[in-house]
Amino acid sequence: MKDPATTTGLLVVISGPGGVGKGTVCQELLKDGDLAVSVSVTTRAPRPDEKEGRHYYFRTRAEFERLRAEGRLLESAEVSGNLYGTPRAEVEKLLAAGKTVILEIDVQGGRQVKSVLPCLTIFLMPPSREELEARFCRRGADSAQVMAARMALAVEEIAAAADYDFVVVNDELARTVTEVRQIIKTAREKGDGI
Repeated sequence: MKDPATTTGLLVVISGPGGVGKGTVCQELLKDGDLAVSVSVTTRAPRPDEKEGRHYYFRTRAEFERLRAEGRLLESAEVSGNLYGTPRAEVEKLLAAGKTVILEIDVQGGRQVKSVLPCLTIFLMPPSREELEARFCRRGADSAQVMAARMALAVEEIAAAADYDFVVVNDELARTVTEVRQIIKTAREKGDGI
């Protein structure tokens, strides 16, 4: 239960390399009911199971660039040729309402958010390189060149884990979610201005 003396919510940045399971972990966290997620904007095409406004706001590059130029994105980054960003107004409204807001964003975006807003940062780490490669393979039919590029980016992103407040290995979903929930719960209870 939220402490009524708290005037603003808690911003939680969850990052990790592509394929580590950020989306799945965040979906599980949202089952708590007292957490909110900010839906990102992207220029990439939706995957077959993704819905507009639930998984992402899918926009053209021109629309995205307009949002960024108008200062309507809290952070933005280009990853694998696609643009991603977090709508500023949505996050600010949720925080003002005292919500704990989860941002599922890449390392570039995490750095940007951390530089402008107080936040708790959690990095999800794959259990091994081999497991991450297997997860990429299960996602779809990418070419060998695309797979190599994704793995190279993942290695770069993993190197940034040391910049995060907490690192959690996503080796088993239930255990990972429990650990992340506990980190968030402790931060809320401390109320130390994260």
